[in-house]
Amino acid sequence: MKEARLKTVFWLLAAGAVLLVLGVERMASRTALGDGQVRAETTLRQTVNALDSHLRRFEALPALLAQDDDVRALLASPNDPPRIQAMNRWLAETNALIEASDLYMIDLAGDTLAASNHARADSFIGQNFSYRPYFTAARDGGSGRYFALGTTSGVRGYYFASPVRDGSGRVQGVLALKIGVDEIEAGWRARDYRILVTDPEGVVFMSTDPGWLYRGFLPLTPDRVERLAATRRYADADLGALQVAETTSGGVALMRLADGAGLPHEYILAATPMPRAGWTVRVLLDTAPIRAQARLAVLAFALLLLVGLLLAWTLVQRRARLAERLAIQAAAQADLERQVAERTADLTRANDDLHRMQADLVQAGKLAALGRMSAALSHEINQPLAAARNYADSAGLLIERGDLPRARENIGLILGLIDRMAAIARHLRNVARKPNEPLKTVDLAAVLQDALAIARTRLTAAGAELVLDLPADLPFVQGGPVRLQQVIVNVLSNAADAVEGLADRRIQVTGRADGDEVTLAIRDHGPGVAPAIADRIFDPFFTTKQVGSGLGLGLSISYNIMKDFEGDLRVANHPEGGAVFTLVLRRASHRALAAE
Repeated sequence: MKEARLKTVFWLLAAGAVLLVLGVERMASRTALGDGQVRAETTLRQTVNALDSHLRRFEALPALLAQDDDVRALLASPNDPPRIQAMNRWLAETNALIEASDLYMIDLAGDTLAASNHARADSFIGQNFSYRPYFTAARDGGSGRYFALGTTSGVRGYYFASPVRDGSGRVQGVLALKIGVDEIEAGWRARDYRILVTDPEGVVFMSTDPGWLYRGFLPLTPDRVERLAATRRYADADLGALQVAETTSGGVALMRLADGAGLPHEYILAATPMPRAGWTVRVLLDTAPIRAQARLAVLAFALLLLVGLLLAWTLVQRRARLAERLAIQAAAQADLERQVAERTADLTRANDDLHRMQADLVQAGKLAALGRMSAALSHEINQPLAAARNYADSAGLLIERGDLPRARENIGLILGLIDRMAAIARHLRNVARKPNEPLKTVDLAAVLQDALAIARTRLTAAGAELVLDLPADLPFVQGGPVRLQQVIVNVLSNAADAVEGLADRRIQVTGRADGDEVTLAIRDHGPGVAPAIADRIFDPFFTTKQVGSGLGLGLSISYNIMKDFEGDLRVANHPEGGAVFTLVLRRASHRALAAE
C-alpha cells in the first residue's frame, strides 16, 4: 500500500515537471526574443546615426560650391569651350577632394554642361536630368535631395542639388552632387543581422541581401509604378514585391520574409523613419539561432529536472531501507559503546605509561645536551690551554735565566689565553650559539696574527710551512674578535692535521676583498675532502679522525659562528690538490678596531 502511494506521488511530480518545462520554454523564448529586440534596436540606432552623419557630411557642399565665381561665369557663358574644360578639371579635383561619387553642373533646361566624370565613357556631359526631382527643386530655388539608380552609370546614389544664382539673385543653373552607397552597404555585412532601407514608395534600394533590392514592402499599385517611372528613380530595374507577414510575440515585433534564395525566415524587426531623407531603415535579426539557444536552455533545464526527480525517487527508496537499518545500528551502537569503554580504560593505562616514558626521555635529553656541551668546552679549551702550558714553561726558564721582561711578556700571553678560554666558555654556554652581543668592527689581519700565535705550537708540531698572502689594505670586517679567532684556529688546526707526515706541508692563507665581502681562504696540500662527506662536514659530532682524536664539534661550532657574523664558512677541493676552507665575512662600515 505504501509503495503504491509512493508511485502515485512520483507520477504527479512527473506531470508537474512537464507543465513546468512548458512554462519555462515560453519564458525562455520570450526572454531570448526580448534580448534580440534590444540588440536589433541598438544596431538600428547605430545604422541610422551612421547614415545621417554620412548624408550631413555632403549636404551643405553643393550650396557652398555654387557660390564659386567660375561656376557662375560658366553658366553665364555656357558655350565657351576653354571655360568648360577648366570647369571639368576643377569639378574633378574638387570631387576627389571631398570623396564624392560625381559632381556636375546643369543648366536651366536640365542639360549637363560640365562634370567631374567628363573623361569617362559614361560621362554626364550632355545628359538631360530635367525629370529628376532634385533638379526641379533646385531649379525652383530650393535645395534638392533624392535617391535613385543612375540612368547613365547604373550606380545607386543619393543626390544633393543647389541653385546657382547670379549677382541679382536669379537662378542660372544647378550644381548637383552624387554620393555612392555601395561602401555604406558593404559595411553592414554581418552574420546575424539583415539591414535594408526603403524609399517613400516602400521599395528596397539598400540591403545586405542583394535578392531584396528593388523589391517592394508595399503592393506595387499602378499609381506607385507611375510615380517611379516618371522620376526614373530605378531606371530600367525590374521591380517586384516581397512576401511579408508581420506579427508580434510577447511584445516583440516579428516579420516573416523570404531571403534572396526564396527560403522563408522569421526575423525580429526594428524599424525607424529618416524624415529628412524620406527613408525607412529596418534591421532584421534572424530568430532561428535565438530560438535554438532558448530550446537548448530549456532542454538543459529539463535534463536537470529529470535528474532531480530520479534523485528524489532514489532518496525515497533509500529512506525505506534506512529505517530498516536503524534498528540494527541501535544494537550495534550499544555494543560499540561497551567496546569504547573498555578501550578507554586501556588507553588511560597506556597514557600513564607514556607520561613516565616522556619524563625519562626529557631527563636523558638533558644529560645528552650536558655531555655535548662538556665535550665542546673541552675541545675548544684544549688548544689555548696547551699554548698556555708552553708559555708557562718558557716563562719559568726565562725567570731562571733572569730574563724578566721576556718572562713578563709570556705571562701576559698566558693571561690573554685565559681571557680567551673564558670567552669560549661563555659562548659555548649558549646552546643555540647565538649570543646577544652585537657585531663589531674587527681588524681581520690582527685577529689572524693572534690566531697564528695560539696555533703556532700545533703548526710547529706538524712541521707545517705557513704562507701568508694578505694585502696591506685588507678591509675591516663585521664580527667578534674572540670568536673569529676561534674559527681561524680551528681551521688552521685541521689544516695542520691534513698535512702532517706529508712531503708538501704548506698551508696558504690568502685574504681578499670583493665588494661588500671579505674572504680569508686557508688551503692545505693534504688529501682534500672526499665528495661523500662534503655535505656532512659541518654536522655536529661528524669527524674523520681516529677515535680519541676529536669529537667532530670544531667545524660545526665554527660554521655557526660564521652564520652569527652574517657570513659563511665554505669548503672545496683545490684543482691542484688539497682542501680550501673559505671564511666569508661582511665588510665593516667603519674602520674602527673593536674591543672585547
